[in-house]
Amino acid sequence: MAARQLTSARRPSPVALAVIAFNVALAALLLWRAFGPADHGDPITTSLTAFEKANRLTVFSAQLAPVVSAEDERGYGLLKSRQIAVIPARVDYTLDLARLDAGRFKWDEAGKTLTVTLPPLDLSKPNLDEGRAQYLREGIWITGPAQAKLTRDNTLLAERQAAEQAANPQLLEMARGAAKQAVAQNLAVPLQTAGYPDVTVTVRFDGEPTPP
Repeated sequence: MAARQLTSARRPSPVALAVIAFNVALAALLLWRAFGPADHGDPITTSLTAFEKANRLTVFSAQLAPVVSAEDERGYGLLKSRQIAVIPARVDYTLDLARLDAGRFKWDEAGKTLTVTLPPLDLSKPNLDEGRAQYLREGIWITGPAQAKLTRDNTLLAERQAAEQAANPQLLEMARGAAKQAVAQNLAVPLQTAGYPDVTVTVRFDGEPTPP
């Protein structure tokens, strides 16, 4: 009788078996999350998500100093004046992220390479810092209206010249290089998080040859 009672005491109850089974299942789930294979998301969707909350990305800024000259003539040519101005200006080069749709991303599964094709950069209107402008004036007598016209003409000329300087091929090439680097860096962390630690991101602009 004692032996049968001892044997019965060693057998786990149904409740205990259920608790043990739950703990084993929980442990297995935690181990799978910690050491199981990574969930490799779609790299193109991951890339689009990385940019979806931003409209524009400023990738480069050019600091320029246009030197312009304006002239004024009044009083039947008796009052002539001239004003030379050096006006600091800044032009921003931005990337319209709204134009980065799925068609601009190409994923090479074999080579683990993501190729991104960017649209052309947008150049902002020159931002003139007239508070730091320097002026050189010539004229025996410069009236108030003449002074206002000279300054207004200087501003218009400086804006035009700054825009032309910002479109210089060398500055554009520097801005494109900065854009490529910025896009690659912005995609690196999201792709690694999605399970692609060794992905290579190649960035090009419309019209540029596709890297081999």
